[in-house]
Amino acid sequence: MWKVSLLVTTYNVKEQLGITLRGIDGQDYGDLEVVIVDGGSTDGTVDVIREYAARQERAETSAPGREEGRPRAARTVRWISEPDNGLYDAMNKAWKMCTGDIVAVCNDRLCRADAVSRLVRAIEQGGEGCVGAHADLVYVEGERVVRTWRMGEGSISDGWMPGHPALFLKREIYEKYGCYDTDYRCAADYEFMVRFLKDSRNRLAYVPEVLIAMFYGGTSNAGLSNYLVSFREGYRALRKNQVAHPFLITVRRTLRVLRQFERGEQR
Repeated sequence: MWKVSLLVTTYNVKEQLGITLRGIDGQDYGDLEVVIVDGGSTDGTVDVIREYAARQERAETSAPGREEGRPRAARTVRWISEPDNGLYDAMNKAWKMCTGDIVAVCNDRLCRADAVSRLVRAIEQGGEGCVGAHADLVYVEGERVVRTWRMGEGSISDGWMPGHPALFLKREIYEKYGCYDTDYRCAADYEFMVRFLKDSRNRLAYVPEVLIAMFYGGTSNAGLSNYLVSFREGYRALRKNQVAHPFLITVRRTLRVLRQFERGEQR
């Protein structure tokens, strides 16, 4: 069984973190490592992290041994709380702390108990050149679904890109291509994906089901001003990685996003 590392980054998100951790606890996948990097929260987030880590440690101590042939329910937890230079710096810190064979950023909610299992199985069955897997997601405000994002499959040149919150990658991708460029304010995740997906030999398996519920208002979708920054940074990311026709691709990507608002989903 491949070890999966879920990277969680937090800053004054006590309530959302509780939702995220409950989603992780509900997973039916056995070998999970939870890496939490907090930016020095002051709202009780650190208390939630500390209690969660202690609870997992107690569960690990009391769980039956593997020699009995039963998986342990506990999750390995690694965490720190210290000042950082923003989201992408925290994600890079979390990557350096993790030890999994498969890595995913998990700042939202895994909305099915088999979400991790489905994505890992898709990678296992993906064949030669498969470096990861992705799925559909929904944007939520509380329990209300704001939009459904049907990712589908495509190419960078069509303006397509998988949803980063629903992306599971083999560790080797980070080792080969590096982590997130902290010079970007909103689109470091997009630039990272462009970096490895521009090589057509790197393929992603696709699970055409909603497995992730994303909290509405993330770094790249929290209003028009942030989206304009994301637009500029997306264009810059394409140019940096020497992808042909960066402006045309950025327009196509924007039209895909606008169709989400028009139809309530992206296809």
